[in-house]
Amino acid sequence: MDRIPSVDLKDFLSEDPKRKQKFIDEIGQAYQDIGFVALKGHFLDDELVDKLYDEVKNFFNLPLDIKESYEIPGIGGQRGYVSFGKESAKGKKEGDLKEFWHFGQYVEDDDVRKKEYPENVEVKELPEFNNVGKQAYQMLEKTAKYVLRALALHLDLEETYFDGYIHNGNSILRPIHYPPILEEPNDAVRAAAHGDINLITLLMGAQGRGLQVQRHDGEWLDAIAEPDELMINVGDMLSRHSNNKLKSTIHRVVNPPRELWGTSRYSIPFFMHPISEMKLDVLESCIDENNPKQFNDITAGEFLNERLIELGLIKK
Repeated sequence: MDRIPSVDLKDFLSEDPKRKQKFIDEIGQAYQDIGFVALKGHFLDDELVDKLYDEVKNFFNLPLDIKESYEIPGIGGQRGYVSFGKESAKGKKEGDLKEFWHFGQYVEDDDVRKKEYPENVEVKELPEFNNVGKQAYQMLEKTAKYVLRALALHLDLEETYFDGYIHNGNSILRPIHYPPILEEPNDAVRAAAHGDINLITLLMGAQGRGLQVQRHDGEWLDAIAEPDELMINVGDMLSRHSNNKLKSTIHRVVNPPRELWGTSRYSIPFFMHPISEMKLDVLESCIDENNPKQFNDITAGEFLNERLIELGLIKK
């Protein structure tokens, strides 16, 4: 495979059973082969995308002392600002060459669940920042719901299997700024090779070179989306749950050529997480004599906590 497959969510949403099944087959096969697809037909419109990028750039252009005032101690970076170099990939001591922001879930119908999550952080210098972030969060969450419905059918589950687990789930929208590289970075890169923690990730901002995906033979493949596409990949939670039938693929963001070191890069992933008590136990339908159970039983909350410690965002 020398390119990331492209699929169109409008096929799944159509009233035509053949088009719907075509989408299920295409995305299922792609996630078994490479773990990534480029997705057209999502719920983000161009106007919202443009507004979001404008607000994100406005935030990262704020003075450092203002940005750092939104870095909230004691919550593992789950909301607000996370400063440059603070996160590192699992097993890597060098911090990634990035700073980022976290928007979290907007719980409006469950007071108990609402108390489980930190509050979203309001940026008082930018009156539209939080409103635009919330709109984008909810459109990406809606897109992810239908992708997971297709994957549920691919795994021989009820179409709405994931719906109850992702409603008010611990999902995160993460605008990332990779600043200009001002000095030789040694072993540090913009985002070191890693797998994502969550069920699926929807990535805005994969239109230029930088994101690379590792094929099963170890070679790295450039993952470049068309202007109207999101890049969507399987995370470790879904990989565990499906006994690695759907593959969480290692990926990275490499540094640009030296002549482009003076430029910034922005990308905005949406990490779709379930509620913390979802059991990630391997699905019985994904176990057979050729594919024995590969993973221990664990809940989504327990798994997330383990990984945040590994990333250095939570201290033991």
